[in-house]
Amino acid sequence: MPESMPEELKAYSALVDLSRQSLGVARGLPAQIDITPHWSGIGFELLGAKFVVPMGEVSEMLEVPTYTRLPGVKSWVRGVANVRGRLLPIFDLASYFGERLAGPRKQRRILILETENVYSGLMVDNVHGMQHFPVDTFKDVPDSSPQETKNFVAGSYSQAGHEWVVFSPKLLEQDDQFMNAAQN
Repeated sequence: MPESMPEELKAYSALVDLSRQSLGVARGLPAQIDITPHWSGIGFELLGAKFVVPMGEVSEMLEVPTYTRLPGVKSWVRGVANVRGRLLPIFDLASYFGERLAGPRKQRRILILETENVYSGLMVDNVHGMQHFPVDTFKDVPDSSPQETKNFVAGSYSQAGHEWVVFSPKLLEQDDQFMNAAQN
């Protein structure tokens, strides 16, 4: 800087020089990535299809506990089990839809539904744990939902070339046939 430069200009020039030096060594900001919102649920298999149930509608998953058969109930009612001091009615979901569970016995699991009106366990072929889907992959009408389940589905999500059908326990709870398990 020339000596004859006024003090204000010297200060300004020093700031400009410092700014240039800072830009020369500064790192860029992290890349801005568009984050797609996701929907989460519990994945399970039934009737040869992949289903997912909304997170808030299943309170627990567990291995099939020892249960006691009940007289005078429909064939899809497996019985009741004592789960931590509570009697849990167990329903074979495939049998409810007129089919049979297909998975190996060791892979079968119980999805526990617990709402104001219902405390029950749904036996399914296999549970895949938490699944996360980009919300933009949602479809109102699933392609691969088994015909028997059509009244209990609320759309589907796609992930890695697979369609996951959204199964709604709330719709199952509203079904009179499901709520009346007594043999006629």
